[in-house]
Amino acid sequence: MATKVVMEALSPTMEEGRLVKWNKNEGDQIKSGDVLAEVETDKAVMELVARGDGVLRKRLTNEGDASPVGTLIAVIAGPDENIDSIVGSAGGASAPAAVPPQPAQAAQGSQAGSAPSEAPAPPQQKAPTQAPSAPSRPAPSAPPAPPRQPSAPPTPPRGNGASRPAPAGGGRQRSSPLARRLASEKGIQLGAIQGTGPGGRIVKRDIENAKAAGVAAARSAAADRLATEGDFKDVPLTQIRKTIARRLAESNGPVPTFFLTAEFDATRAAELRTQLTEMGEEYKVSFNDIVIRAVALALAEHPEVNAHWLGDKIRHFNRIHVAMAVAVEDGLITPVLFDADRMTLWDISGKARDLAKRARERKLLPEEYTGSTFSVSNLGMFGIDQFTAIINPPEAGILAIGGVEEKPIVADGQLEVRQRMRVTMSCDHRVIDGATGAKFLQTVRRYIENPLALII
Repeated sequence: MATKVVMEALSPTMEEGRLVKWNKNEGDQIKSGDVLAEVETDKAVMELVARGDGVLRKRLTNEGDASPVGTLIAVIAGPDENIDSIVGSAGGASAPAAVPPQPAQAAQGSQAGSAPSEAPAPPQQKAPTQAPSAPSRPAPSAPPAPPRQPSAPPTPPRGNGASRPAPAGGGRQRSSPLARRLASEKGIQLGAIQGTGPGGRIVKRDIENAKAAGVAAARSAAADRLATEGDFKDVPLTQIRKTIARRLAESNGPVPTFFLTAEFDATRAAELRTQLTEMGEEYKVSFNDIVIRAVALALAEHPEVNAHWLGDKIRHFNRIHVAMAVAVEDGLITPVLFDADRMTLWDISGKARDLAKRARERKLLPEEYTGSTFSVSNLGMFGIDQFTAIINPPEAGILAIGGVEEKPIVADGQLEVRQRMRVTMSCDHRVIDGATGAKFLQTVRRYIENPLALII
C-alpha cells in the first residue's frame, strides 16, 4: 500500500519547512525509519524519516523549496503500484497534467530535473477556400483637390524682433512673454511643447507641466538605474528569519510594553569571575552565566514575573525555565535552561556553552528551544552599553544585558572607578506593573552585587 510522505511539523511552532537535502533518490528501496530528507524548520535542521516500506517512487518537492506543513512531498509505494491518483492529488506544479507524447518528443526522452519541453504547435489548418470574388470594377477616381486657400500673411515680429521656434507643422510657435521667459530660465525648448492656450499658444502652465514631466522622467530613469541587474542582491528568507519576523510583529504591535533600566555595580561579580578562572578551566564562568543564575533566583522570589499572558488568563509557573538568546548565522534562537534556579553556577555555565554551540550548528532539538518562562538577551560582548529587547510572547518579560565597563562613580563621598553594567527589562504591562518589575530588578541587583549568594 502506498505511503504518502508529507511535510511534517518537526517543531511545535513550525508552519512550513524548507527541504534542504534529499537523502534518497527515486527508485531507492525504503524502510520505515530511514532518513528521507533534511528539513529546515523555523529553528533548526531536522531529519524527515519514512513512515512506511517500499520504493521511493516520486519526489514532488525540489531541494531548496519551502512547503506548508501537511503538503505532500513524496510517495513511497510498491514497484508496480499505480500512484497516479496520489500524485494527481498533490495539484499545482507537483502534478502536471499528462500530455500525450508527440512523435518529436518520443525521440528526445526527458531528464530528471530538466524543464519540460514545449509542446509542439498543432498542425496548421488549411485556410478555407474563399468564395469567388465578384468581377472587379475600376476604382473611382479621386475627387479633384479643392483650390488652395491663400495663406495668412506672416505676423510681423514683436518687440526686439527675436525669432521664436517654429512649430512642427510650419509657421511660428505662438507663446506668451511669461512662457518664453520661464522656458529660458528652465532650459526648455518651446518647439517641443504643445500649447494649450487659445489657438495652440504656449502659456505658463504648459512650461510648468513640461518641467514636472521632465523631473518625473529623470526620477524614472534613476529608478531604472537602481534596478539594473547587478546593482543589488535579493536574499530569500530562511525559515528562521520568517519566524523571527512573524514573532516580532506579533510582539511589537499587540503587546503593551514598557521598559525599566537600571545600572548595577558589577565589581564584585568581576572579581569573583577572575578568582574562579584562576582556580582552573572547570571553574570558569561568564558574566552571562552569572546573570542567568541571578535572574533564575530572582524569578523564584517574584513568581508574578515568571508568567505567561494567555488572553483570558495569566499563568504563573512553579518551575523556572530561562531562555538565552543566541545569535546564529541567519537569525536568533533561544535555547532553554530548564529548572535554572535548581542548577549551580557551573551547571549553568556548562549547559549554556553546549546549547550555544549546538544552536550555531543548527543541531538543537525542538524541546531544547521551546517551553521557556522568561528570557535573557546579552549583547555586552559586542560592545553594546544598553539596548531594549522584544518580548517573546506569551512570556511577560525579557532582560537585556549591556556590557561591563569601568566608570568613575562617587561612593561614600569618594571618587573611585568601578565596574558597571546596565540592564533593561521589557515588560508586558498586561502582566507586570511598574512596581512589580522594579522590585524584580532590585532582587537581581542584590544577587549581582553580592555574587557569593550565587555559589552557596
